[in-house]
Amino acid sequence: MTNKKLPTYFISHGAGPWPWLKKEMPYFDKLEASLISIAKEVGRPKAILMISGHWEEENFTLMANLNPPMLYDYGGFPEHTYHVQYAAPGDLELVARAKALIEGAGFPVGIDKSRGFDHGTFVPLSVMYPEADVPVVQLSLKKNYDPETHYQLGLALAPLREEGILIIGSGLTYHNLRQFGKGEAASLASAQFDEWLRKVLIDFSKDERHQQLLEWSKAPSARTAHPDEDHLIPLHVVVGAAENETGILIYHEDKGFGGMSVSSFRFGHLP
Repeated sequence: MTNKKLPTYFISHGAGPWPWLKKEMPYFDKLEASLISIAKEVGRPKAILMISGHWEEENFTLMANLNPPMLYDYGGFPEHTYHVQYAAPGDLELVARAKALIEGAGFPVGIDKSRGFDHGTFVPLSVMYPEADVPVVQLSLKKNYDPETHYQLGLALAPLREEGILIIGSGLTYHNLRQFGKGEAASLASAQFDEWLRKVLIDFSKDERHQQLLEWSKAPSARTAHPDEDHLIPLHVVVGAAENETGILIYHEDKGFGGMSVSSFRFGHLP
């Protein structure tokens, strides 16, 4: 663990329980390598605060369970994928600290003592930290998906980065399940949105980046890429927590799983 400021990450978490289906889903090697690289880059943090695109509530809500159960929120996969375990502990100290920061920014915060890890959390973390020896706390999105609200949430959480906490937003840069594998038109839409997003996150100034992300739905093919923005809004949180730090592309495929363009990003320098 380091006492230096940790970067924040927005990661693509792939499709379903892919780490347990490598024969059936052999096209995640590049994503797997990128996730392993993150763990090598940052080492073992004190804890992880994960904002997954698979959990939203009326108010921001923190998972508060020392032994979180599993939530198999996917369908149509082999039976054994509904029995995988990721036994990372929770962290009530982090829950209390994050709650105080979020409330200090003026947002009400809920506590959920029963919710388990969804696959937006346990799938990438099983690759990054397979020993499940890093405490993990999930933080929900707010159901309204308001970009500015989630950006301000990130700003409120920024102090955690200097306290050994790794903040990760888990989603996808393209999430239109109805279009996966539907040919060139879908692939083109994902490429257009992904190209716009990479330019905004990497090339734009802090203020320009902020403004463009608030107006993301005006981007090329935005609503084709994200008919619902649950898998995009975790990005706004980690960009807010990054404050003015630069975005760096850490994973990209032009025609990855399902023929779509997908990317992952780091914000800030390595410790």
